[in-house]
Amino acid sequence: MELLSVTMNDGVMPRSEIESKDNSSEDKSNYKVVLTGDMVYNSMRMWQGANGISPCDGIVSPAYTVLMPKVPISNGYFAAFFKSPNLINEFRRNSQGMTSDTWNLKYPQIETIKVCIPALSEQKRVSDMLGTLERRIAKQAQLVDNLKKYKRGVFETVFSQKVRLIPRNKRKDWQKYKLSDFATRVTRKNGGQSDIPLTISAQYGLIDQRDFFSKTVASADMSGYYLLRSGEYAYNRSTSNDYPFGSIKRLELYPMGAVSTLYLCFRVKDDIVLSDLAKWYFESSQWHRGVNEICAEGARNHGLLNVPTDGFFNTVHTLPSDPEEQLAIASYLSLFQARLDSAQAVLEKLLRIRSGLMQRLFT
Repeated sequence: MELLSVTMNDGVMPRSEIESKDNSSEDKSNYKVVLTGDMVYNSMRMWQGANGISPCDGIVSPAYTVLMPKVPISNGYFAAFFKSPNLINEFRRNSQGMTSDTWNLKYPQIETIKVCIPALSEQKRVSDMLGTLERRIAKQAQLVDNLKKYKRGVFETVFSQKVRLIPRNKRKDWQKYKLSDFATRVTRKNGGQSDIPLTISAQYGLIDQRDFFSKTVASADMSGYYLLRSGEYAYNRSTSNDYPFGSIKRLELYPMGAVSTLYLCFRVKDDIVLSDLAKWYFESSQWHRGVNEICAEGARNHGLLNVPTDGFFNTVHTLPSDPEEQLAIASYLSLFQARLDSAQAVLEKLLRIRSGLMQRLFT
């Protein structure tokens, strides 16, 4: 039978759709049989919503708990109900263990939880409504994902000169610039001018830590931090899946803010390279080669690239010298980003609608 797993976001899924390699035990004689419509949950992660209604027959690890309905139910209704905030809080309250790492919700505990449920006809109506919303969210999420992938392709195509955005008879050769040719390092200290501790986000760029993390991770005293003004850039040398060579972002959300001195900060000389062009250039991967060449061999300390300051400002970048082409590229990529931002905003609105609906339906 199909080997199934329980995921946090997508509920019960065939293991083959999650992992290409089967790492399960070869002896599956103790595995539990799951029938279509059964509820399966991870007892160690039930307080985080690790559960789902199985869409197919299959088997699951003995570590999972399988529930089957005693009376006719709407699978769609219960799939949403078991993810509702109020019920998740009940699961958390009834889980046993000293810390969140050991919390465990076994069947004798979940069996005692009392819930109120509507008639089957109403369950089906709720299920249909939520199903329609979920399908709309899934389509919007797919659109956002496709636009992000397309954006990467567009940016690489433009900055590798495979596509030129001005007429052939006006094209000029691109030039090689050191970063120091079109950027000046910023090292001014924050002497109390700003109380906004900045961090870099893939989606929002330089953003207040309190808005992004819902807390401050900066030092209480930020007088030793760099003061960044609107339009200036910061390079975070920390790596991630989306940013294998760190990320460079321009401050746009606030008039000024404070960043850790671990960041390399600079402002762009508009008379050489338009700042609007530089902003999009640093969203591409074309600048990665220069950083890769100056990184010490295997130099990663807890995900922080060992990029020397002098070396960074001496990296070489191939960019258009013609202001008309610079402006054409910046304008085109700005329009593309606006399309992506609009799609992302619609997705976030749909997610808020779902969250509010879940609160009202299952309170």
